Amino acid sequence: MQDDLEGLFVVSLEQAVAAPYLSGRLAEAGARVIKVEREEGDFARNYDQLVHGESAYFVWLNRGKESVILDLRKESDKAVMERMLQVADVFIQNLAPGAITRLGFDPARLRAMNERLITVSISGYGDEGDFADRKAYDLLIQAESGLSAITGNAEGSARVGVSVCDIACGMTAHQSVLQALYARSRTGKGRHISVSLFHALTDWMNVPYLQFAYGGKSPDRNGLSHPTIAPYGAYSCADGKQVLFSIQNEREWLRFCEQMLGDAGIAHDPRYADNSARVANRAALDGLIEQAFSAIPRDRVAQMLEDAGIANGRVNTMEDLAHHPQNRFVEVATPTGPVRLLAPGAVVDGELPSFGPVPALDADGDRVRREFGAAHG
Repeated sequence: MQDDLEGLFVVSLEQAVAAPYLSGRLAEAGARVIKVEREEGDFARNYDQLVHGESAYFVWLNRGKESVILDLRKESDKAVMERMLQVADVFIQNLAPGAITRLGFDPARLRAMNERLITVSISGYGDEGDFADRKAYDLLIQAESGLSAITGNAEGSARVGVSVCDIACGMTAHQSVLQALYARSRTGKGRHISVSLFHALTDWMNVPYLQFAYGGKSPDRNGLSHPTIAPYGAYSCADGKQVLFSIQNEREWLRFCEQMLGDAGIAHDPRYADNSARVANRAALDGLIEQAFSAIPRDRVAQMLEDAGIANGRVNTMEDLAHHPQNRFVEVATPTGPVRLLAPGAVVDGELPSFGPVPALDADGDRVRREFGAAHG
């Protein structure tokens, strides 16, 4: 619920995606989140100006927060930060490696000052090892983690179309903070949490890693086809649009042959009699499917598959997504007007959440400085 974390005070010295994802989820649950920005602001504010002048990334990740500009090289602004952290519950930072210590806000010192404080450091590669001092961004980690090696098609690797490493890191940090809050309710003490883009994403890479480490097999890049199940992939239809469907067992395969290919005998052809045979003869099987689908528009094919009890999904464009019948939307205020966003995945007790506004840069600066006992400037 939206008041679950009411009374929780979070200070986040953050930019880009991973740390704002974490603090944003805490804000959505009712925490007070003060976003500390440098004079030019979180650089994600300027990733684009496509949401009537606002950045799509920034609108998504920063609703419900307060914004204050602090120059932590100035003693007066450092004093504001220090006073906030004396009473904060959670401190999040994702500065370059070593920067937070050089500024005087080493997490160990902060927790010695405030034993209930949960500190969170987000980095590219973690606190130890040869890569600890390296800068890192999402696409760099997609490549470094091996994700790029298994994403794409036979022609080459491809970027995952969203910032999957940043999001994985933010999600991992979020669950770690909630666990730390539960532990603190029993012990009265905070803890330090270190989360890296690399380690959050390599955790997600465990299936291909285990397949390689124990089976000696690296997954092929298969585009929109499953590497070990057939048919399971995307096929073009009469209107040039694609539908993706999955056969999971032999009962479904028989129904598919009867209702979609019009020939139950194909199901018993030795080339296609079981999944292993179908994978070995995928090219010939794909030819049969493409021939059948080429005469029927995509939406009709999808309905026929649905009627046959075969799981399927249309390969949608962003325009298709914008008009998808399953969409849930929420609205959030921004400095340039209201924005309608796709809603978060969880619905609690049947209610969609509502969000606080996306803050303009330093929108809350004067008030925060007065509250924490230092004059502006």
